[in-house]
Amino acid sequence: MNAVDQGHVELLRLAARKLTGHRRRTFVAEVTLRLCDGNARQAEERFGWGRETVRKGLEELRSGTPAVDNFQARGRIRFEVLHPGFADDLRDIVEPKTQTDPELKTDRRYTNLSAAEIRRALMDEKGWSDEDLPAERSLRRILNRMNYRLKRIQKGRPLKKTQNTDAIFENVQAVKAASRDDPQTLEISGDTKAKVAIGNYSRGGKNTDRLRRESGPGLGS
Repeated sequence: MNAVDQGHVELLRLAARKLTGHRRRTFVAEVTLRLCDGNARQAEERFGWGRETVRKGLEELRSGTPAVDNFQARGRIRFEVLHPGFADDLRDIVEPKTQTDPELKTDRRYTNLSAAEIRRALMDEKGWSDEDLPAERSLRRILNRMNYRLKRIQKGRPLKKTQNTDAIFENVQAVKAASRDDPQTLEISGDTKAKVAIGNYSRGGKNTDRLRRESGPGLGS
């Protein structure tokens, strides 16, 4: 083993920590070849690098072909991946209470169910036990990953009474009373409809069931 003072050892360790993947393994292998005679065990004892990592780097240097890193396979497996049936059961419960973005600005879907309600439905309707299901906070993260967003959907907002409503009806009644005994006045009753903003509904004030449809020719056409 070539002699290197402790200050240089710490510097080489620091440099290795700054690198990742193939570049780190290549650096570790180069140091091992020059300072440890290509011995992975010596590199582990002196620099603290795992011998398997060192051997993998040495093989990459020898072959000239970098190994493929599968970073996605690392870490904890997601609950919905580990239990495929759970995702299907979750969709069965959420989809009937789900709507898309009213303005179609995103493909995210909104549900008016809470995480607690969904969790209870999974137990009551799908047979999941309380111990097998994730907690409410984890369930919210799972729903977000599945492109659902928990949101209370406001189905409707009642119209507020305007300040002049009473005055308008009082004026109408006064006009009717004044003209009722006038033989020159003809009273006609008619049914009229006015377009009124229906408020901040969940679909931006639009009701898809009441959209105007094209009709065919009517009577007298």
